[in-house]
Amino acid sequence: MATLSVPASRLGADRLLRSRALGKLLLLALFAAVLAPWAAARWPGAAWPHALTVDLSEPLASASDWVVDNRDSHPLFLYFFGYVSNAVVLCVRAVYLTLLAAGWAGVTVFGALVAWRVAGVRLAAGTAAAFLACGALGMWVPTMQTLALMVVAVLASLALGMLLGLAAGLSDRLDRALRPVLDTMQVLPAFAYLLPVVLVFGIGVPAAVLATVVYAAPPMARLTSLGLRAADPGVMEAVASLGATFRQRLLTARLPLARKEIMLGVNQTIMMALSMAVIASMIGAGGLGDRVYQALASVDVGAALAAGIPIVLLAVVLDRVTAAVGERLGEGAEAAPGRTAARRAVLAAVLAAVVLLGRLTGALTWPGGWVADIAAPVNTAKDWMVDHLYSGVPVVGGTADWAAHFTTWVLDPIRDGLQWLPWWALLLVVAAVAWLIGTWRTALTATLAMAAIGVLGVWKPSLDTLSQVLAAVAVTLVIGFGAAVAAARSARCERMLRPVLDVCQTMPQFVYLIPVVALFGVGRAPAAAAAVVYALPAVIRIVGQGLRQVDPGALEAARSLGATGAQQLWQVQLPLARRALLLAVNQCVVLVLAVVVVGGLVGGGALGYNVVFGLAQGDLATGLVAGAAIVCLGLMLDRVTQPVERHARKGA
Repeated sequence: MATLSVPASRLGADRLLRSRALGKLLLLALFAAVLAPWAAARWPGAAWPHALTVDLSEPLASASDWVVDNRDSHPLFLYFFGYVSNAVVLCVRAVYLTLLAAGWAGVTVFGALVAWRVAGVRLAAGTAAAFLACGALGMWVPTMQTLALMVVAVLASLALGMLLGLAAGLSDRLDRALRPVLDTMQVLPAFAYLLPVVLVFGIGVPAAVLATVVYAAPPMARLTSLGLRAADPGVMEAVASLGATFRQRLLTARLPLARKEIMLGVNQTIMMALSMAVIASMIGAGGLGDRVYQALASVDVGAALAAGIPIVLLAVVLDRVTAAVGERLGEGAEAAPGRTAARRAVLAAVLAAVVLLGRLTGALTWPGGWVADIAAPVNTAKDWMVDHLYSGVPVVGGTADWAAHFTTWVLDPIRDGLQWLPWWALLLVVAAVAWLIGTWRTALTATLAMAAIGVLGVWKPSLDTLSQVLAAVAVTLVIGFGAAVAAARSARCERMLRPVLDVCQTMPQFVYLIPVVALFGVGRAPAAAAAVVYALPAVIRIVGQGLRQVDPGALEAARSLGATGAQQLWQVQLPLARRALLLAVNQCVVLVLAVVVVGGLVGGGALGYNVVFGLAQGDLATGLVAGAAIVCLGLMLDRVTQPVERHARKGA
C-alpha cells in the first residue's frame, strides 16, 4: 500500500515546531517547580481568595439608576438612541404594512416567483408550500410580524458583519482588535444584555432588533474575514501583476473568491437571527416568538410547535434562496439584457395582478376555515414518548438512565476535578496550554480572562459552567466531525442532512426544551443536550464546507499514489481544511456558551441561572456579572484553540 510523501520543507517545519514545544515544556516545568510550592504555601485553599475579588453591584446599580433618571431628558437618549429607535420602528412597520397590503396570496406568489427566478420550479413550489403551511397552521399574521422584524434585523446584521469582516480580512491589526469585540458580541448571552438594552430602549421592537443584530452579525464578520484571507495567492499575485488597484483587486478577485464563505455567512446570520425570535419576544418583539413563549408558559408543546414550525419554514426558504443566489453569482453568463427585462416585467405584472385580485376580493388575511389544529396530536405523541422512553426500555435503558449516567460519569468528574484544582494551578494550566499552542500574548490573554472570573467573584459557578461547556463541546465535535465527513464524501448524505440541520438550527431552543426536560428530566444533562442540538448544525456545515473546498488536484494526486479513502481524509483533506476546522471549534464553543443561559432554565444552574435570575429580578449586577464571566470563559477557550492556526502557519 502506497503512502503519501511529505515535502522536506514540511518535515523541517514539523521538527522546528516540536523542538520549540519541547523547549516550552521544559521551561514550563521549571517555572511550575519554582512557583507551585510558593503558591501552595501562600494560598492553601482551592477557592479563589475573597481578598482578590471586586464587588461591582454598587456601580452597576448606580449606572442603572442614572439611565432610568436620564432616559427622557439626556441629549444622548434624545438625539441618538431616540433617532435609532424611531428609525428601527419605521423600517419594521413599513415592511410589515407592505406584507399585509400584499395579502397572503401576494406574499406567497412573490416568494415563489423569486425562488423560481433564482433556482427553478422545485424551489418555487417548496417556497409556496412553506408560506401556505404557515397559514394552514393559523400563524399567518404572526409570521408576517416575525418576517418584518427579521428582514430589518438580518439586513442590519449583514451590513454590520460585512463591514467588520472586510476590516478584519484586509488588516491583521484590525483583525486582532476586532476578535475580542466579535467574541463579546457572540458569546455574551442574550439574557445578559437584554436588561441594559431594555433600560436604554424600553420594551418593544427596537430593543428586539438590536439584540438580534448583536447576536447575528459576528458569523457574517468571521466568515467574510475567513474568505478574504483564504483567497488564492496565485490569483491575487496575477491580478496585482496586471496593475490593478487595491479597489479593483478587492472587487474583482478577493470578494468573488470569497463568495462561498460570504454566502455561508449570510446563511448563518439568517439562522441565528431567527433563533433569537423567541428570546426577542420576551422584550416585546411579538410575532411567532411571542406565540411560542406563551405556549410554553402553559406547557403546551403542541401550540409551541405550531408556532415554531413557521420559524423553521422561514429559515429553510431563506436558506435555499440565498444558497441559490450564491450559485448564480458564480455563473459566467447571464441572459440577454432585453430578455431579462422582459422576464422581470412579466413577473411584476403577475404579482401585481395577484395582489390586485386579493384586494378586490378582500382576501388579504388567511381564511379561518383553512386552519389545521396540530396541537392535540402533538401533545398526545409527546405524552406517549415520555411514557415509553423515559424509563424501562429493555437493554439500552430509558432516557432518564442516559441522563443519570452522563451526569455521573462525565459532568460530575469534570466539575469536581476543576473545583479540586487550586485556583492558581488552574491559571497555570490555562497559561501553559495557551503558550504551547500559541504565543506568550495569547497565553497572557487567556490567563487574564480566566483570572477576571475570579475577580468578579463567580469562580465556583464558572467552573461548574466550564465543565458543562467542555462536555457539550466534546460531544458536539465528535458527532459533528463524523457527520460532516459523511456529508462531504456523499452528496446523498448531504441532501439528507440538510433539512435536519435546518430544523435543529432554526427551531427555537424553547420549543424543544420541554421535550428534552420530559425525556431527560431536570438537571445539567438536559442542558448539555440542548447545547449539543443547537451547536451541532453549525459545526457540520462549516467542517463539511471546508472538506468540500479542498483542492481537487491534491485529492487526485493522492488517489494516483494509491491512497485509500482513510489516507486521503487524514493526510490530505483534514490538513488542508485546517482553517475551517479551527473555525468550527470556535463556533462550537460560542454556540454552546450561548445555550448556557437556556440550560439555567432547566436545572443547569451555575452562571446560566445567575443570568436568568438577574433578568427576572431586574438585578443588573447579578445578570451582567454572570454574563461577563461567560464572555471571559469564551475568550479563554477561544485563545486556547484559535492560535493553533496562526502558529502553524508561521512554522509552515
